[in-house]
Amino acid sequence: MTLVLVSGDEFADHARYQHLTASLLDLDGTDRGDAVIAFDAVDAGVGDRVLLVTEGFSAMTSVGRPESPIDMAVVGVIDVLDLDPLLGAALPHLK
Repeated sequence: MTLVLVSGDEFADHARYQHLTASLLDLDGTDRGDAVIAFDAVDAGVGDRVLLVTEGFSAMTSVGRPESPIDMAVVGVIDVLDLDPLLGAALPHLK
């Protein structure tokens, strides 16, 4: 799974299934690069920090389309992110 920030809403071409543009994030909240497009299984909104699955079967089944060529799907909204101090500093700006 990958931590991302939702940066755009659904696309009109696929109104039946919500798609989001999302920016990949490092654990400290910094941007990792280009945005990706993913199906939304949890009704996330712009500005939400979410979990993104990047494995086909998990992505396909999370949105109820197990036979579709889907590579990415948003499967959870992050309310609080608290890292173990042994692994790195806590990230209060993500709470």
